[in-house]
Amino acid sequence: MTLATDSDIDYKQWQDCDSRWHKTFRRVCRTEPKAFIVPHDQAALCRILQAAQRQEKKIIPCGNGTKLAWGGVTTAVDWLVSTQKLNRIIDHAINDLTITVEAGVTLRALQTHLKKHKQFLAIDPAFSDNATIGGIVATANAGSWRQRYGGVKDLLLGITVVRADGQLAKAGGKVVKNVAGYDLMKLFTGSYGSLAIATELTFRLYPQQQLIKTVILAGTQTGIKTAHQNLLNSVLTPSRADLLTSTLMGKLGFTETFGMIIRFAAIPESVDAQILELEAIAIKNKLVIQPEPEELWQTINQKLYAQPVYCKVGLLPNQACNFLETVEELTNNQAIARIHGKSGLGLVAFPHEKFLRQFRDLRRYCAQYNGFLTMLEAPYNTKMQFEPWGYTGNALPLMKKMKTQFDPSGLLSPQRFLNL
Repeated sequence: MTLATDSDIDYKQWQDCDSRWHKTFRRVCRTEPKAFIVPHDQAALCRILQAAQRQEKKIIPCGNGTKLAWGGVTTAVDWLVSTQKLNRIIDHAINDLTITVEAGVTLRALQTHLKKHKQFLAIDPAFSDNATIGGIVATANAGSWRQRYGGVKDLLLGITVVRADGQLAKAGGKVVKNVAGYDLMKLFTGSYGSLAIATELTFRLYPQQQLIKTVILAGTQTGIKTAHQNLLNSVLTPSRADLLTSTLMGKLGFTETFGMIIRFAAIPESVDAQILELEAIAIKNKLVIQPEPEELWQTINQKLYAQPVYCKVGLLPNQACNFLETVEELTNNQAIARIHGKSGLGLVAFPHEKFLRQFRDLRRYCAQYNGFLTMLEAPYNTKMQFEPWGYTGNALPLMKKMKTQFDPSGLLSPQRFLNL
């Protein structure tokens, strides 16, 4: 039996695939793959990787393809393998606030299931309606909720993967307190499918809060910068707090001033008390403060991820406002950006790819403050001119050793993660 005739595998020649896949893949590789393969279960995925190893086929794993173009470009790939049909909720321990799902479950489907039990998974990634859980973990794309709940790696309790040789491996468990073995969850999180393909994932959950309120602060860059520092030094516990460029504020319909959008979620008494204290910070710094609908968070995501080029940025939180001002100066107010206030991680998005000099200047700025600028989405030719990752740290030799250990033949996501 071949993969093409296996009843538990959907096997398509590349020319028979939907045009959406063709359009996305052209931003990853100029050589078309030979096939698009979708396993129905974990065992079928094992057989696919075993066949890939025997036939020396190079693979890019994906889910629904929402982040397929992120990361580095590659020269040639044989198969695109999607986990979209591994989409079962395996176990939901309601009282323990944990859940185990297959990698192809979409975040939207998972949150809909959890809402019935007044629980949620505290991540807010790009393309949340169609993004699969496996893809979110592979790209470490957590979003604004990291302010209070941490990143993907902080929520992931256990993982099952298929190794490059087609064998299953597990790490972690199904309980919050688990110290058995090495913390391979952190290794796989953000590895862009270059070490193994995740099939099952276990997360810690949180109960839904009684009251949720979002407010936005607007004013000068100096006022927002001071208010941000005041917030970091206070006892306030927002579930989200993002800093926004004046250009992005303008696109949201506000006067073009710098902004900070903040969300509180707790019991009503706590939310109201925290907003009163935030109002005092706003008055002290001569900022306008006003309530906003919860939908504004999704609107911000849509504005950022709709741009043809965008980069992930990371730097010290106390440099966030200075970075946002630098973005606007270097791009003549054409780029838009958001920085998560507590972590210093964020996104800067550009209306076209003709910003190579500005990319380099912003990357140098981040490096000055022990930060980074990684190009996520951009046309293929742009990534060929501007190395997407820009990593120059001393961990690269260790990463290469890990890649060799997990995938000695270099079959998984070749060149996609740090050119490994």
